[in-house]
Amino acid sequence: MEKIDKGDIVARKSYNGDILFKVKKIYDEHGKEHAILKGLHMRLCANAPLDDLVRIESGELAAYLRMQAKKSNEHMNRIFTRREKEREFLFGRTLRENKKKCCNDLGFDVPGTVLHIDGDSDYLDLCMTTYKQLKIPAHGYCIDEEKQPGEVGALLRKHAPDLLVLTGHDGYIKGSKDFRSVNNYYSSEHFIQAIKVARRYEKSRDDLVIFAGACQSYYEALLTAGANFASSPQRVMIHAYDPVFVVEKIAYTSIYDPIPIKEIINGTITGFDGIGGMETRGKYRIGIPKSPY
Repeated sequence: MEKIDKGDIVARKSYNGDILFKVKKIYDEHGKEHAILKGLHMRLCANAPLDDLVRIESGELAAYLRMQAKKSNEHMNRIFTRREKEREFLFGRTLRENKKKCCNDLGFDVPGTVLHIDGDSDYLDLCMTTYKQLKIPAHGYCIDEEKQPGEVGALLRKHAPDLLVLTGHDGYIKGSKDFRSVNNYYSSEHFIQAIKVARRYEKSRDDLVIFAGACQSYYEALLTAGANFASSPQRVMIHAYDPVFVVEKIAYTSIYDPIPIKEIINGTITGFDGIGGMETRGKYRIGIPKSPY
């Protein structure tokens, strides 16, 4: 068997290599070596015996990363195309003048702001880079899931965001049978308590829009606690970028417009199996005139 070390990129033989992972830790259990794994792009933590793992070599990894980058670029190009059409309409609706002149010369964008709290530093870095590319003002903090309820209140008071993202790692505990028991999820209870703290700060789902959850999270309980959007209706894995694509649509939709849920979820990578929510208004404002200075 090839040697597997901490930091290696691997796949699980028993799952036909469906997800690529980074090895976070190797440990001994009853005389057999196991690894703690973290998905490269899926918000999943798992463990597996070392003999179930196959190391992904550099060429295969490079091809995978190129494919992920291509998908991400295609997704963002669709976003920018959509935004340009929507922006042209909004400026035309506001000024009722030449739309092109309004968009390019007179107005400026004021998108919704984001506070993103993530239990994983690698996923947070991916999301913060994407926020920057999408021109969404965002503050990011890496905070372990169990510590998020204790820290979210102070961060909300500090940044007063329009949108709050609470995510990290989660999962339905293997062998459990009751999907309606929060005790059968690794981190859902922490997300629920953090949402409740946030709702004590701001009760209105229009004034503070919340996305919460990770892979296989207790979707119904997160919404009941006060989230606008959550994972995971079908208890499936979600992509690291899914929270970003949900809040992007909200951050760049006019404050005058409710957003059809289908439009928001269709903008994600995982879709309705992984993400769901409720009717929500946009957070985007147009500004006029644009200063020459």
